[in-house]
Amino acid sequence: MPSAAGSVPGRLPFVVWVLATCTFLMGTTEFVVAGLLPEMAADLNVSVPHAGLLITAFAVGMIVGGPTTAMATLRLPRRHTLVGALAVFAVGHAVAALSTSFTVVLAARVVTALATGAFWAVGFVIATTAAGPRGATRAVGVMMGGLTLANVVGVPIGSFVGHYTGWRGPFWALAVLAALAAAFVGRFLPRTGPRAEVSVRAEVRALGQGRLWLALGAAVLIMGGVLATYTYITPLLTDRAGIPAGAVPLVLIAFGVGALGGTAIGGRLGDRHPMTTTITAAAATALVLLALIPASSSPVAAVLLVFGMALSGFTVNPVVTSLAVRFAGDAPTLTSALTTSGYNTGIAVGSLLAGRALDSSLGLTGPALVGAVLAALTLLPLTALALGGTAGPSRTVAHHTTDAGAPRAVDPPRAADVPATTAR
Repeated sequence: MPSAAGSVPGRLPFVVWVLATCTFLMGTTEFVVAGLLPEMAADLNVSVPHAGLLITAFAVGMIVGGPTTAMATLRLPRRHTLVGALAVFAVGHAVAALSTSFTVVLAARVVTALATGAFWAVGFVIATTAAGPRGATRAVGVMMGGLTLANVVGVPIGSFVGHYTGWRGPFWALAVLAALAAAFVGRFLPRTGPRAEVSVRAEVRALGQGRLWLALGAAVLIMGGVLATYTYITPLLTDRAGIPAGAVPLVLIAFGVGALGGTAIGGRLGDRHPMTTTITAAAATALVLLALIPASSSPVAAVLLVFGMALSGFTVNPVVTSLAVRFAGDAPTLTSALTTSGYNTGIAVGSLLAGRALDSSLGLTGPALVGAVLAALTLLPLTALALGGTAGPSRTVAHHTTDAGAPRAVDPPRAADVPATTAR
């Protein structure tokens, strides 16, 4: 029977599944607002495009929160960082649910985003370290699977509940579940000592690689492309495709199923064929989003294309995340945080541009056009990575616990033990 830190050969460690469960909650809170946007706008007395700032603000909070909190907590036991992030997450949702002010709700979203950024930054490092070099991309895929499963289960349920109880109901539920998750993580994650051997200078020095920034650029653009469209998917479905408002959560389920499938595909293929997988998926995403512009007047076509953009777009995510962490070598924490920031930079920029496009003469199809352009631009950094190659030594500082709970250093794997990943 494996411990939280250990694993049975061929299986991922238990800790990876714990982290995936927590990312499910955090993915739900980030994306559930898209399904509740009209209700929140009406209740808080703002326009729908203005209410879209709740999504943009959350993304901005994660952009800032990931790197800053990762560095601020670098020498703390990772378990303490995760518990603290979940506690702040819970309090932020309670504050938002109690408020009638758009400004307060916006501020609460930023605070919960800071906590989410900290959790993901540390969580990705724990997941890849626990899984080892042969299972790193798969571990990232599973952890991100919690995020995409949120779109299959959490977001539709939150939308259903929000339509009947008001948007505050889902916020209260997330506050309670996050508090329970904090207690669970505090109880079951392995205890480790302070990370005194970690160097802030080494973390910063790891950022000097050009291919790392290419991977981060791909993360920004692909997520910006998909989320530019997804942020304003509800008015597109109801006003253009003619889908009843009560059926929108079912379309969100289709998006979530596609995202979950894409994450699984990327996690499975990314270790063997990283560049073939990402370039093909990014090109498919751009084509699907472009097709959504004329075809969204048909309910059936709109649903199929929403599924398709999630399937292809989310295939890229675990691969570029795993590559970025690998490129960082001995100092993965800041890079992991920047990867999370990269995705959310894409969300912030994409949703902002999509809101402007929605208000322009482009109307309801504006966000899809913005998304198609951003997804097409993803091919630029991915092609540069493919031409430059992704192979290279990968050293991750692993932290295992002894029977007494004290951390012990583990030598990095030898080059012969690590399967080389070449650009394909």
